[in-house]
Amino acid sequence: MPLTANEPELQVDVAAAALPFAFGGPGCRAILRSEPEDFQVDEVTLVEPDGKGEHVLIRIEKRNANTDWVAGVLARHAGVPPRDVSYAGKKDRRALTRQWFSVRLAGKPEPNWGALESGDIRVLETARHGRKLRTGALRGNHFVIRARSLKGDTDRLQDRMQRLTEFGMPNYFGEQRFGRDNSNIIGARAMFTGSAGRLSRQKRGLYLSAARSLLFNRVLAGRVAAGTWNRPVAGERLMLDGSRNSFKPECIDSEILQRIAGMDIHPSGPLWGRGRLQVDGEVERLELEAVAALGEFRKGLEDCGLKQERRALRARVSHFSWTITGNELVLAFYLPRGSYATALLRECLDYQTESG
Repeated sequence: MPLTANEPELQVDVAAAALPFAFGGPGCRAILRSEPEDFQVDEVTLVEPDGKGEHVLIRIEKRNANTDWVAGVLARHAGVPPRDVSYAGKKDRRALTRQWFSVRLAGKPEPNWGALESGDIRVLETARHGRKLRTGALRGNHFVIRARSLKGDTDRLQDRMQRLTEFGMPNYFGEQRFGRDNSNIIGARAMFTGSAGRLSRQKRGLYLSAARSLLFNRVLAGRVAAGTWNRPVAGERLMLDGSRNSFKPECIDSEILQRIAGMDIHPSGPLWGRGRLQVDGEVERLELEAVAALGEFRKGLEDCGLKQERRALRARVSHFSWTITGNELVLAFYLPRGSYATALLRECLDYQTESG
């Protein structure tokens, strides 16, 4: 969304390059996504089909295709409105991904899903289910990523990957959250100042998510710079691994430290909204200091009615393996829902992405 003539230029840097590294920075340079097959994602769902009901769950393999575009194809093929097609999470376009969709048929005959087969879409399996697929109804994602034209210090690269295995990664929101050329952040600012005009529900959601992500990344960046992103500070609220549940310990004792070392719990940061921060002491001071310059985004989120929530500052990296053959690196790993593969990759590689 372009700025109007009477709006000053937005000076907010959301680029990954502006965020501090946890382990000293990447060891090598490489090219990603030379082909869609170089970036493969398999969604791990929370939903077990019950075999009956008005919804059909469809596991789709898509190549070089946008998730919303696939949802539109499914709606047209089934003859249902777009609102009757849903998915647990969006997946990258320039990739080969496998994910679940749901289609509400509500008395309509089930179409021939096999007729969807093309170079972009492949139907892997279908099953009946009693409920629609809700956003966030997934455990996480498995990734297999090929990096080409690898150059640099491969010993340093492998040290970074080993550290990610042992200590996890800073749980930054990826740059894609903010839109091309910061468009979602610019849109959020326009929405908060009242100059955006009438917005669709989807646009409003994108802008609110981008603003929250901006504030969270600022807090996490401060903790990474201070070396406290993976250890507790006085006043901390801790997140259970793989869960949205959190608690505030009475004290940071040996049991808490052991659980953090074992990746059972993680320090957390704010997903901004109304109400007091759910922390106090040193953590509260650090968080307020980190977002002090972003008052219009804090106020905008509060005025829109969002409530204070928390997100883990650290993400566990599971089933992490890699091979280096010549000038190619292949990585395989699992991340919990809401965590970004690009946040892991930036710790290992100074990479460029080929588009197509």
